[in-house]
Amino acid sequence: MSVILGLTGSIGMGKSTTAQMFRDAGVPVWDADAAVHDLYAQGGAAVAPMAALHPPAQKNGAIDRAALRDWIAADASALKQIERIVHPLVARSREEFLQQHAGAPLILLDIPLLFEGGGDRAVDATLVVSAPQDVQKSRVLARPGMTEAHFQTILAKQMPDAEKRARATYVIETLSHDQTRADVLDLIDKLTGPNSDA
Repeated sequence: MSVILGLTGSIGMGKSTTAQMFRDAGVPVWDADAAVHDLYAQGGAAVAPMAALHPPAQKNGAIDRAALRDWIAADASALKQIERIVHPLVARSREEFLQQHAGAPLILLDIPLLFEGGGDRAVDATLVVSAPQDVQKSRVLARPGMTEAHFQTILAKQMPDAEKRARATYVIETLSHDQTRADVLDLIDKLTGPNSDA
């Protein structure tokens, strides 16, 4: 029986880097953002229903995220309509991944809005990656095209870091790669080893 670990963390906290460390250690990782990307790509399961819902969203056989953002900005009901299509498809992707890797001792689900979307109820334990606010801000503002205003907009949509930490089963500080990797390996051992918590 696999242990299902939900990984989350606010923007700039090192979630993608940490998820890769689990992959490098042989843990199957399902990435919610990547699943959505696949659904929106050419041939993706969301393309036809989204194009029927909002024809300007389709470009070259795929869904144009910029067009979706414009629609969401212009129409207060757009996000709910999009979610009604995308959420069931993402859930199906997750379930198929879990079935494919049912023999693995540990499976990681990388979900940016894990707590906000109630996904924590569907996992055995949760892991929040965190860093001090000044470190977070410097990481995010170093990204191409990122502005202070956009950073604040993203933060406003996410549960505060302190609340995530309080709700998490485990917390890993992502101040250095070496320490983060050591903490990841320790947690894998804790969850899958002979004296595991699971």
